[in-house]
Amino acid sequence: MLLLSCLGCSAQSAPSEISKRIERHVRAYYNVPTNVNVTMSPLKPSEFPNYDSLTITFDGGSKKQHYDFLLSKDGQTLIRMTRLDLSKDPYAEVMKKIDVNGRPIRGNKDAKVVAVNFDDFQCPFCSRMHQTLFSELFKEYGDRVTFIYKDFPLAEIHPWATHAAVNANCLAAQNGDAYWDFADYIHANQREVDSEKGRDNEFAALDRIALQQGKKHNLDVTKLQACLKAQNQDAIKASLKEGEAVGVEATPTMFVNGQKVDGALPLSELRAVFDSALEQAGVSVPHHPAEASPAAAQPSGK
Repeated sequence: MLLLSCLGCSAQSAPSEISKRIERHVRAYYNVPTNVNVTMSPLKPSEFPNYDSLTITFDGGSKKQHYDFLLSKDGQTLIRMTRLDLSKDPYAEVMKKIDVNGRPIRGNKDAKVVAVNFDDFQCPFCSRMHQTLFSELFKEYGDRVTFIYKDFPLAEIHPWATHAAVNANCLAAQNGDAYWDFADYIHANQREVDSEKGRDNEFAALDRIALQQGKKHNLDVTKLQACLKAQNQDAIKASLKEGEAVGVEATPTMFVNGQKVDGALPLSELRAVFDSALEQAGVSVPHHPAEASPAAAQPSGK
């Protein structure tokens, strides 16, 4: 009777000795720290003969990761399973997870190629990426690509980045050009804010720069001041959560029609990414000016 009842079970736990072996092997293979808890789901029938399926969860406290595996019926082989749904475009699926509604844009708003950059205003590498994008690439791709920024301030190491992001969004709420002028200025003058003594003075400098942009673009200054004072971070938190969902771990991280680009890449590598996206979208690639060769190194004087 017990055997017959188990035949109808849809899930069952792996024997404890096998569970211990599985945990030992995955800890060794993936170099899992001792403070990370490893748990296994009950076994379920799989579509592969002689294998059951299970999910192994790595719980570090603040973050959980789930991975699917196959376990042979004899308990001797564990296989990591990655399922790829070929009926969907993986890059398009990434772009669906990124909300760009209402974000300021640069370039061709109707372009078939969209570049979404997760940015941190205090990040020096973001500054480098910003200069490359808008001092160099925008001249070549501005009529073929839509450029959009999303917020991803790394507050633990960049204490004024979130405040800057809120200020930028206060400007964006009234005028997209004011947002981009603020972004241009901050990325070119991070030291101006860093040179202020104390957090309050850094924040005051950011507010002063935002107000200057507001006056330049004839914004409603009273409304802008109220927004700067409120420092509502809801949109920033939503953007951070969104970035984490698509695999953003550091800044800058850019998605060009869904293709992930990590870090401030050299000009030539970014061109290759954009050219590939344009070709896949059926858009002509722009002419690229020849890059100046670096001057021969000269011995330094003493």
